[in-house]
Amino acid sequence: MRKHRVLLLVHEGLVPKEGIPIAEVEPAWRMEWDVVTTLRERGHELKVIGVHDDLTPIRSSIEEFKPDIVFNLLEAFDNICVFDQNVVSYLELLKIPYTGCNPRGLTLARDKALARKLLAYHRIPSPAFKVIPFGKKPVLPRKLGFPLIVKSLTYEGSASISQASVVANQEQLEKRVKFIHATLYTPAIVEQFINGRELYVGVLGNHRLRVFPVWEMSFTNMPADNWRIATERVKWNAAYQKKHGIETGEAKLEDDVAVKIKQLAARAFRALELSGYARFDFRMDETGNPYVIEANPNPQLAKVEDFAQSAIRSRMNYSRLLGRIMALGLEWQPHRMEID
Repeated sequence: MRKHRVLLLVHEGLVPKEGIPIAEVEPAWRMEWDVVTTLRERGHELKVIGVHDDLTPIRSSIEEFKPDIVFNLLEAFDNICVFDQNVVSYLELLKIPYTGCNPRGLTLARDKALARKLLAYHRIPSPAFKVIPFGKKPVLPRKLGFPLIVKSLTYEGSASISQASVVANQEQLEKRVKFIHATLYTPAIVEQFINGRELYVGVLGNHRLRVFPVWEMSFTNMPADNWRIATERVKWNAAYQKKHGIETGEAKLEDDVAVKIKQLAARAFRALELSGYARFDFRMDETGNPYVIEANPNPQLAKVEDFAQSAIRSRMNYSRLLGRIMALGLEWQPHRMEID
């Protein structure tokens, strides 16, 4: 295995502390700690820098450290999530290899409405939707009937998703759209709510893809009158997860259903022109029909998270997973993108 000089980009304040045991690692920077520790165990030479709102440290580190590749763990720039693709574009201008998704794929996947239109063109099922521009009241087409779910058009990570996000009438709809506009300052996307199972699929690759086993979020102790959805608390509040028996693991599906969902994930990966690695969120309705809800390029890479766990389930351990992600970054050539 060839050893590389690796420049690791993390958010300012999430630079892992060195020399501490795993028991003392804070959840906020568990991913960064896992990646740094594993890459060093593989023998790579690392330089880790925190990035906030200034590109200068990136360029100066590249000039001084002369890395073979940049391992990109940034999900935003200056706390603005839609700027993540701009950092990757900057790396391409500097002609330095990087891990994860290319800027065009990040742009297409980030805009949920644009992503849905591309999926529809490729006949990949996703819920019907309507975008409500910032400051406007919702006026819905006839094809959209309640219940609906209201989200930010561009935010990820279940930002501001709660039980109140699922609305059953016009009054609730207007209230929730106003909430998204007032708190996140983005347009809202209103989509048909698929009442059913919450599924996730990891995909790894550039042109040749490896699709990991279908994962599922379970809600063992969730009150019967609550929607089974991945709210902000469900995803990030450990005490809430324990109280309601929320956990993820390999989905128990008929073989043909699992194959169909994995095929849809691979098709969606290509339709959105992604590269590197991604996770797709699905909802499967009560009759067994799966719908692509969201594409997540560069998902969480902590060893305990779904993407890494599903890779491990497919006999790719964490060290090999990071090695493969780096290899995909080194082979990616932006000027040779293939378009179907």
